[in-house]
Amino acid sequence: MDRHTYTRRRVLSVALTILALLGVSPLLSPTPASGAQQTRDKPVLSTRICDYDWQSSRHQVKLLIRCAAKRWHVSGGPDKALQVARCESRYHPRAYNPAGYAGVYQQAKRYWPDRADHYGFPDRSAFNGRANIIVSIRMVHANGWVGWGCA
Repeated sequence: MDRHTYTRRRVLSVALTILALLGVSPLLSPTPASGAQQTRDKPVLSTRICDYDWQSSRHQVKLLIRCAAKRWHVSGGPDKALQVARCESRYHPRAYNPAGYAGVYQQAKRYWPDRADHYGFPDRSAFNGRANIIVSIRMVHANGWVGWGCA
């Protein structure tokens, strides 16, 4: 492999890592967006998974939960994920419990930084609805609903 090929591959690898950290899927879309042309030279990259504006309304929070639960296949499916979020916070990203729990899924604030970092949301607050929902859903995908009193 010549030096230029190696450099290009290294730059591509770094770029894909940065995209993943920003929440942009570096995977190719299975189908191009409507009207988009997928060519051999320019593959269409998918946008963020479950890209809903959670700040605009509870309805958008619910759509994000439903999408994430489908994407990461949680036990009980989207209905269970919605039921737990309703019980925990009434779908409120800014929900807070004085015992130290925050956000839609009432994540323990003392564990949040490590969990957020582990699941790709470093430096995001537990009050960030997108981060709280996706981290929580991915935790449930890995371990089930253990730890949620409302489950």
